Amino acid sequence: MEAHLYKNKFTHYVLIIVGTFLMAVSVNVVYEPLQMVTGGLSGLAIVIKKVTGVFVEGGIPLWLTNLMLNIPLFITAIIVRGKTFVKHALFAEVSFTIALALVPTSFNFIGQDYLLAAVFGGVIGGVGIGLVFAANASTGGTDLLAMIIHKFKPYYSVPRILTVVDGIVVMVGIISFGITKALYAIIAVYITTKISDSILEGLKFAKMAYIISDEYERIAEKIMAELDRGVTGISATGMYSNRDKKMLFCVVSKKEIVEIKELVAEVDPKAFIIVSDAREVMGEGFREYRQ
Repeated sequence: MEAHLYKNKFTHYVLIIVGTFLMAVSVNVVYEPLQMVTGGLSGLAIVIKKVTGVFVEGGIPLWLTNLMLNIPLFITAIIVRGKTFVKHALFAEVSFTIALALVPTSFNFIGQDYLLAAVFGGVIGGVGIGLVFAANASTGGTDLLAMIIHKFKPYYSVPRILTVVDGIVVMVGIISFGITKALYAIIAVYITTKISDSILEGLKFAKMAYIISDEYERIAEKIMAELDRGVTGISATGMYSNRDKKMLFCVVSKKEIVEIKELVAEVDPKAFIIVSDAREVMGEGFREYRQ
């Protein structure tokens, strides 16, 4: 049990570290060189770097701005929501700040192609955010700010507050860098959202199979023996034949659904199979339930 918990924690922290590194690559290598403000504190940090370039050579580094802006947010979150609430977000934020400091800003493989930047930045950042969210964590920033505001304004949802806050950051980017870059940044945000959602859904998705066959007992035995998956027998009545029969129901991974179909065809080529997506499955053999 202890080894299992240790493995889960290790995987959890690896996902956060890899995810925040990819997020830093999208910011430092793609967005910052082309001055694309995609929202969040990292977007605001890009604006601050440009503005402070007059006073500091090269402007204030992104990692330093990100860190300084997050400190008051985390202190407020601890007071308002408690230590447990910010525990995972704190580790992710520290990891993201370190990644921003380590990833070189001089390495620009996109050139001046803003469409390419929006696509690749969106994909890389989306994968990073998806991995962080899959670890049940957050990098703080505007996400944390939205949650703090929600505590005082519960009649506004967190996504709605986050949209407004990030919208303000994008508006600041428009004022600083012009509307053209902002429009490409919006494309990048859209791609980031789609990619991160796809990663989360891909991790949670499973397949449901309904199997109708006169050989239901043999099919159930083979599924339980060869795939080690549970099967539920549901009483059903064929309305055409008016005969009582058993309909098998089981939930398997995407890869196993192919084996299920082959196994059923082996036992009863005339079996009727219905396959559909299960949006999220929790329990033995799948994702553990977390409160």
